[in-house]
Amino acid sequence: MKRDGKNFFADRDVQLILGTLLRVGVITSMAVVFLGGVIYLMSSHADLVDYRAFDAGKSGMSSIVAIYQGVLHMDGAAIIQFGTLLLIFTPVARVVFSIFSFLIERDYLYVVIGLLVLVVILISLSNKLVG
Repeated sequence: MKRDGKNFFADRDVQLILGTLLRVGVITSMAVVFLGGVIYLMSSHADLVDYRAFDAGKSGMSSIVAIYQGVLHMDGAAIIQFGTLLLIFTPVARVVFSIFSFLIERDYLYVVIGLLVLVVILISLSNKLVG
């Protein structure tokens, strides 16, 4: 059975794939955060925390490289932050998949719109995560 380019993916198939992508991304990030929380509590259960002053730079993991290095050393806080990054990048993966599905369907207007959305997301994240 030959399918033309416009009907290669049915809308239902694309929606099913996108829903599965989002579900798997959220469940994976939740599992990673839970694992990081367990590791963090096992390694830092005796530490005293001063709740009177908040210092955001205290963790030392303000970039993807620092988080990656912390994950390699099985640092619980880094694993929690990695799970949070997975949660942030799940919708980004959805946008990328949507762009490819629109390319397959040869719907170029939506490809351009998807690329614009992707560029806006990446620009807004770039100064926060790289450095």
